[in-house]
Amino acid sequence: MIIVHRLNGKEFVINAELIRSVESTPDTMITMVGNEKLMVQESVQDILRKVVQYKREIFNFPNRQV
Repeated sequence: MIIVHRLNGKEFVINAELIRSVESTPDTMITMVGNEKLMVQESVQDILRKVVQYKREIFNFPNRQV
């Protein structure tokens, strides 16, 4: 799970395993596997970092810079 923020600043949590794609349109749009689309404040790069960190925590990989 990763923490993201709606455009109004409200924090919420999404399951990183269910992310299908992330794109900048120019706002960051996350498309989930069920085709639900979520617009968030974080950049595409921020989402990528959060997902990589989540995977490292789950699989206990060494922490390296992305």
